[in-house]
Amino acid sequence: MAIVTDAHAHPGLRSFSASLDIESPVDTAFALLCAIEKWPVWLSFLRSARAVDPALPLRAGSEVIVRSTLPGDEEQLYEVDQFITNYHLSLVGAYSVRRRIDFRLEQKTSRAKLHVRFTYPAYGGRLGAALDQWRHGRRLERVLDDALTHFKGLVEYRSDDAVLADF
Repeated sequence: MAIVTDAHAHPGLRSFSASLDIESPVDTAFALLCAIEKWPVWLSFLRSARAVDPALPLRAGSEVIVRSTLPGDEEQLYEVDQFITNYHLSLVGAYSVRRRIDFRLEQKTSRAKLHVRFTYPAYGGRLGAALDQWRHGRRLERVLDDALTHFKGLVEYRSDDAVLADF
């Protein structure tokens, strides 16, 4: 089970973060993180995700278009502002630097630990943040927990596993 926290870093900002241990090497997990078109498979609050230029490898400065159910515009353009291979992938909103998606991996011997954080503006100050918590907060916490569980399943799945041979 993922550990989900709801942080109030700044008034008017909503931030949800979660972390989960994965029984897989960090490079395998990071490869799935870099497969942007697969994000909606495990991040259920995303309707679609695609790189603006899919021919180029993911790197700092790459642009990603995300359609989500998060509050705000339905389709948002993000730019990769931090990219460290097998460690950190961070996206910031192209038109609102208050929108951010952070993925961070830690190597723990043969395991990895994934940390995910989503930040978006809740307009209207403290009242807006409280209203957003009431309207979206619990659902987003639950969805983020489920997303990390799905990610863990995708990364740890091995087709040669005898237990899964019947599937």
